[in-house]
Amino acid sequence: MVEIEVTGTTVTVHVRGAHRFLSLREQVTFDLSNITEVGPAEVDLRPPWVRAPGTFFPGVIAAGIFRGKHRKEFWDTLFDGRGVRIELAGNDFTRLVLDVADPETVCRQLTRAAAA
Repeated sequence: MVEIEVTGTTVTVHVRGAHRFLSLREQVTFDLSNITEVGPAEVDLRPPWVRAPGTFFPGVIAAGIFRGKHRKEFWDTLFDGRGVRIELAGNDFTRLVLDVADPETVCRQLTRAAAA
């Protein structure tokens, strides 16, 4: 699980608990202007093929950095329906898929902040 913090125009994703070890990352930072789309992550959504570095057990957990053709994504999800998908442009990452406590609130919060 992660916590998302919006400070000014910067969004910081704080990775919590054992997921820091599994994803080999403590945080991800990006600018609000890099957000192109925010929405719920589909339960059947899967990360790109190449994991570097991170953890992946199909249908159980995806945590870490995953790379595909012209894509670099950060995932921290247990595939349990609490995921948020954040599409980015002009950033190191092209997509974030994250489990959060309240997906609807996070989607609204990021959409409003990016529109402002």
